Amino acid sequence: MSRILPHPVLTLVIAGVWLLLVNAFSLGALLMGLIIGVLVPLFTGPYWPGRPRVRHPVKIAAYMAIVLWDIVVSNVQVAYLVLFRRGESLRSRFVTVPLELETPEAISVLAGTITMTPGTVSADLSACGRSLLVHCLETDDPEGTVAQIKQRYERRLKEIFE
Repeated sequence: MSRILPHPVLTLVIAGVWLLLVNAFSLGALLMGLIIGVLVPLFTGPYWPGRPRVRHPVKIAAYMAIVLWDIVVSNVQVAYLVLFRRGESLRSRFVTVPLELETPEAISVLAGTITMTPGTVSADLSACGRSLLVHCLETDDPEGTVAQIKQRYERRLKEIFE
């Protein structure tokens, strides 16, 4: 079965995205989405070195809830900074976050999470993959920012992926 459907979740996602792109549900649209969803993983399968290992998939929902909450809170904070603070009074800094994560999928999710949260941007991953350079729009405590990233995000990603 894995030869026909090497990535069944990807097949379903592709079929779902196809239905959203078509913007109409019909048997033909569903069939075409499923065909594309089967063919894309079959043709790209040789280029995938392995599947990411998710140890605790249930914890993904909790992680997503925390990230969504942080995005809402950060939006309010950034709106305040933009509306009521002058550019020269901002304490903008680059901070380096040393990584304990080892899998590329977990590091990518962490970098994406940091970038999605307003006020921070993942700027660079070190060549060795052991640290992440993060730009913070406003921070007076770089060590506290690093500790917060490690506690809120990295620790949970380590539980999910490693």
